[in-house]
Amino acid sequence: MIKVTFPDGAVREFALGTTGTTIVEGISKSLAKKTVAMRWNGELADLSDVLDADGKIEFVLRDDPAALELIRHDAAHVLAEAVQELWPDTQVTIGPVIENGFFYDFYRAEPFSEDDLRVIEKKMEEIVDRGAEFTKEVWDREEAKKAFSAKGEQFKVELIDAIPDDQQLKIYKQGQWFDLCRGPHMRSTKDVGKAFKLTKVAGAYWRGDSNREVLSRIYGTAWAGKDQLDAHLHMIEEAEKRDHRKIGQEMDLYHFQHEAQGSVFWHPKGFVMYNQMEAYIRRRLNASGYKEIKTPQLLDNKLWEKSGHWQKFRDGMFVVPDEIPSMEEGKPIVSMDANLLALKPMNCPAHVQVFNQGIKSYRDLPLRLAEFGCCHRNEAHGALHGLMRVRQMTQDDAHIFCRIDQIQAETEKFCALLDSVYEDMGFTEVRILLATRPETRAGDDSVWDLAEKSLGDALSATGRKFEIAEGEGAFYGPKLEFHLKDAIGRSWQCGTLQLDFVMPERLDASYVAEDGSRQRPVMLHRAILGSLERFLGMMIESYAGRMPLWLAPVQVVVATIVSDADDYAQEVVADLRAKGIRAEVDTRNESINYKVREHSVGRVPFIFVAGRREAEEKTVSIRQLGSQGQTVKPVDEAIGELVRDVTPPDLKRKAA
Repeated sequence: MIKVTFPDGAVREFALGTTGTTIVEGISKSLAKKTVAMRWNGELADLSDVLDADGKIEFVLRDDPAALELIRHDAAHVLAEAVQELWPDTQVTIGPVIENGFFYDFYRAEPFSEDDLRVIEKKMEEIVDRGAEFTKEVWDREEAKKAFSAKGEQFKVELIDAIPDDQQLKIYKQGQWFDLCRGPHMRSTKDVGKAFKLTKVAGAYWRGDSNREVLSRIYGTAWAGKDQLDAHLHMIEEAEKRDHRKIGQEMDLYHFQHEAQGSVFWHPKGFVMYNQMEAYIRRRLNASGYKEIKTPQLLDNKLWEKSGHWQKFRDGMFVVPDEIPSMEEGKPIVSMDANLLALKPMNCPAHVQVFNQGIKSYRDLPLRLAEFGCCHRNEAHGALHGLMRVRQMTQDDAHIFCRIDQIQAETEKFCALLDSVYEDMGFTEVRILLATRPETRAGDDSVWDLAEKSLGDALSATGRKFEIAEGEGAFYGPKLEFHLKDAIGRSWQCGTLQLDFVMPERLDASYVAEDGSRQRPVMLHRAILGSLERFLGMMIESYAGRMPLWLAPVQVVVATIVSDADDYAQEVVADLRAKGIRAEVDTRNESINYKVREHSVGRVPFIFVAGRREAEEKTVSIRQLGSQGQTVKPVDEAIGELVRDVTPPDLKRKAA
């Protein structure tokens, strides 16, 4: 007999070899109908698995959040079976679950097209209706290779060869179709349901190797119910409308080009937004006791070796020789024995150098050093994505050097500042993760024990709830990640607070303690926006380009109806600019409807329309972006209201 512990603490005995299916059916037939899998001792498992020892059981219902990954996993298997039924010569490779869905890579002579997706979906629906059970078998390695070879599945044979000898070879069947898989799965294909959709086709290399075969990748999304699927598809549709690359072009904010891969060419309007954001966060940092510094772009690789970044991040650095290049024809531009420099991918080692200048006392701590440091990271061309993934970025970076007994207070101050900044930007939902030690890391376990406990305790003391992200910390210390939810429900990681005992040791940072001894400071790496480029991209998408008025590149356009009002329009623009409002004039020989339409596409928040009557009466007709109709006001009153509205939120609070 074995003892099985249930979630309520009850313990019951069952015969050795009992399955989860037997147990749940013995409890309730209605519960058994809803249950698709189980957790055995905390691990997801097939409901049909044999239980051969004491343990804890928890049943996973189809509408549980935990079942969503299983739905998507099983949908990938259904997709693969559908493709092979429709095109038998196709080889299947791998099909993992990803965020919000799944994909499967296929090898065939002719790549799939978008037109194929609906045909495949129909076949998937047929397979779901069949309701074939998922059954697991453990096969002999050579037996499995022969079976897949006989089907012409050479990629599966290669995968089998890559599985360590001490691991079981699991095969999952659904009817006559089978696949190599670790599992677990739900009970049958019927459990997948029909709340799925294939979304796109893309190319991919086998095992990510550009020297290997090109595969066809089919992406899909799957959900527990149709309402969730519809909501997700609506979000995708909204996301496409809000794509910052499209809006950036419509608003004439910036562009990218081949000659500077991953680096932004900011246009005048875009750079207004950039400067407004930088000025805002600079004011917030100054008011919070940060001292701004500026450090070099190029640093000798010996410093990066000392800090540990050279060993960990060298493949992400731009490395240049420290010598004058040769101008002689036919000879190498640089020699092979030059010292190496690297464009900084982060600011932290340089900030330690500033801290190390002169003797620091315990009275000098905490010392908060901030820098809008321009950093470069050698991202792969295929990974670049508009403002969201760039090679050159500017961070609202800062490092706090403090004593261990100051970690608590500094964490509280940082979280309060971060909450205030995000609220000013219009984000009220913040999810916090505590990322713990990664597999590859600097420092011994005792240091990590102290760092993780210190950061966790400090955050807990603020009263904020957080989740644990196992193994996701930085290589030198644990970190807090702050994820924002945007207007259409997407999550973005922006802020971070990283607790570091390692780098001060590596770079020999110290201060004189109260007893006269030399001590190492603790280093808090922190950012609120992250990179200005990425945060602005996220803001553009969340606001669909209709930026908060204080951040809008052009806040008002004064557009004329007739040329007789041109002089009056110029006067109004001059008054607006004198009050600090970013205003432009449009006196082109175009209809007012044309002008309004064009400036609406450009997301100009306010259009002041001026004709003969407005010029005579010293009024303006006001059209606000996103509103129907217009209001007429005396120009002085209209400008006065705008002066209050265009003020950045921190300055508005200060003036209140």
